[in-house]
Amino acid sequence: MNAEHDDPARTPGPPSTHPDYAWLYSRTRAGRARGPHGAAALLARLGDPQRAFQSVRVIGTNGKGSTCAMLEAGLLASGVPVGRFTSPHLTHFEERVRVNGVNLSPARTDAFIRWAQASVPDAAFFDLTLALACQEFARAGVQVAVMEAGVGGRSDATQALTRVAATLITNVDLDHVGVLGGTVNAIAADKASAAQPGVPLLTTATGAALTVITAAAAQAGAPLLTPDTHPDLFTLPRPPRLEGPHQHRNAALAAATLRTLGYGQGVDAALNATHPARLERFLVHGRTVLIDGAHNPHATQALAQAVPHADTLLFGNLARKDTAATLAPLLTVAAQRVFTAPGDLATPPQELAVTHGGEAIPDMTRALTRALALTPPGGTLLITGSLYLAGHARTQLSTLRLSCR
Repeated sequence: MNAEHDDPARTPGPPSTHPDYAWLYSRTRAGRARGPHGAAALLARLGDPQRAFQSVRVIGTNGKGSTCAMLEAGLLASGVPVGRFTSPHLTHFEERVRVNGVNLSPARTDAFIRWAQASVPDAAFFDLTLALACQEFARAGVQVAVMEAGVGGRSDATQALTRVAATLITNVDLDHVGVLGGTVNAIAADKASAAQPGVPLLTTATGAALTVITAAAAQAGAPLLTPDTHPDLFTLPRPPRLEGPHQHRNAALAAATLRTLGYGQGVDAALNATHPARLERFLVHGRTVLIDGAHNPHATQALAQAVPHADTLLFGNLARKDTAATLAPLLTVAAQRVFTAPGDLATPPQELAVTHGGEAIPDMTRALTRALALTPPGGTLLITGSLYLAGHARTQLSTLRLSCR
């Protein structure tokens, strides 16, 4: 970065391994409109670090995190210095920013937060996190950065990225309707607005969403690559390690992207990638525990197809989500249900227990203990509904040092 621009690395004082996360999490938009303008201004203040590397933007309703994990693995295997920016995290903030497969150091987070507190105290959380990632990627000499969008395409801060090498849209369904619109077509239009002239647009979306994306790509002059138009790009030599039929589509998208960018040699490594809380299996005292971060109707429909039966369901989600539609596909999966509250903004578990049958235990740790007790030896416990719940459950299982397979 140029010397005349701010450099968080020069923040005075010794670095801390205990950053002020509470301050960072409290940086809301405070009613300000979404869009790339805030992130663009913040990046400019840092000397536009995003110009130092190529970006692969990953957009979609679901599957973004898994696709990013596979892309990261494939690029690393190809010998490419790679960055990965994703959200949210499961247990540690630094999971959001990775360089060459390693999470960011908390000391780097601390330096950035202290700079932001002094220099841009009104900036929004996602804009700050994106700027931190870009600054670290430029500092580390990253060549290709895999950048997961937060919400939408046109309305997302990642629209401020430059040097975009490829744009990916995993799929489109109803989510974030208050921001993106109340129909699949409206949501697809927002996501497809990320298309850029001459930049490949790859997607595994189908139906009405694909129709909207096709029109947007043509209007923008972006080459459109789909399993129908370019089947050889999307062909998989074998199934991915990540479980579930939906992961085959994510893997096909990652493989097609690697081949399009000239890194086809990384496809095998991409298929070996893992990603926490995506049908992650634990073996607990003879019981199988499956943890999945599905938190909207499209995701839980895919989850119910992948796991048609479990003995017990542990479910909790945020009240701002469409709780009824998210839970509906899971009601046929397990007859025994425990409902919990992943945070203060959760759907009240008592309401869910009354409506759908089951036990309400707001405390997530107690809810996990009870759900395990309800699951018979040799049986299966499915934990889902929120990435916050998934992260908490993973931490508890790790604390108990239970075996993971």
